[in-house]
Amino acid sequence: MNTSRPIRAIIDLAALRHNHAVARRQVGANKLWAVVKANAYGHGLERAVTALAKEADGFALIELERAIALRQSGLTHPFLMLEGFYDANELALFIRHRLIPVVHRPDQVRALLAVDWPADLPVYLKLDSGMHRLGFDTVGVAEAQRALAGRMPLVLMTHFADADGPRGIDWQLERFNAMTPDMNHPRSLGNSAAILRYPDKVGDWARPGIMLYGGSPFAEVTADALDLRPVMTLQSEIIGIQSIGAGESVGYGCTFTADKPMRIGVVACGYADGYPRHAPTGTPVLVDGQRTRTLGRVSMDKLCVDLTHLKVGVGGTAVLWGERLSADEVAIAAGTISYELFCALPPRVAIEVRS
Repeated sequence: MNTSRPIRAIIDLAALRHNHAVARRQVGANKLWAVVKANAYGHGLERAVTALAKEADGFALIELERAIALRQSGLTHPFLMLEGFYDANELALFIRHRLIPVVHRPDQVRALLAVDWPADLPVYLKLDSGMHRLGFDTVGVAEAQRALAGRMPLVLMTHFADADGPRGIDWQLERFNAMTPDMNHPRSLGNSAAILRYPDKVGDWARPGIMLYGGSPFAEVTADALDLRPVMTLQSEIIGIQSIGAGESVGYGCTFTADKPMRIGVVACGYADGYPRHAPTGTPVLVDGQRTRTLGRVSMDKLCVDLTHLKVGVGGTAVLWGERLSADEVAIAAGTISYELFCALPPRVAIEVRS
């Protein structure tokens, strides 16, 4: 994408491969589904899959059309469809392109029984062990297992609600085990938080997501402390400087008022570039490698930063998140999570890929 506007997202594929290697070390001999849903968390599906083609055991996503496009590009990896199929009419495509569905409702089981499903293509049975989103209850999984066992390989799956929190995963594992007595099938249990905190309990197939992209799943532990590297750096420039006096305000709504003379830098980045509009004054920014803060309300195309203590001019580099400034820290300041920052990257932001 050619653009004269200075904002760009730098995607570091070496960092992506490094983070996958961290997950690999954690799980040992177990296998990994590299989770690449939502355009690889905003990092670009095709480039992420290509970068991990030699490392990943398989790829997990949601969007059927994207999975088909990847298959048609020549990729032969297993593809796990995390929300399964939405309509029985899609099963012909699942069969043709060898896509592994996650099933979580009785009608999906009936639909599988009504087609000529390949005997070697697995099906994942998702159990609700306590998160209460998608999944079979105890009776439902027993019925699904009885109906499908022997027709195709089955894998038992659940998702942890608090692997990153104080409650942990043992309470869900106890429920999961109680729901699956005598079911001798492989398991897929662990997300990023479980991979990092409970690596011996992730099952035969773990599912790293946010950790692949350099985000920490823990509020109290930094990505750097987990040996995770940022894959995306959102970077722009100072395009204007204003000097204001005490009592003068900055931006829409006059939400920040100076209590002393200040130098204000205007950065070519706004909420139309994926920066959170709700980020308050004080959200961290790096300008020419020096730490400073946002001031006032984020607008569509611009935000303001405090340059009072910095010797920086027009053209100075502003890092909104990424290298040397964790997206997790920016997200916490804005009252959100790094997942949302990454996924919000819009098409108008130019991409620079580093391999």
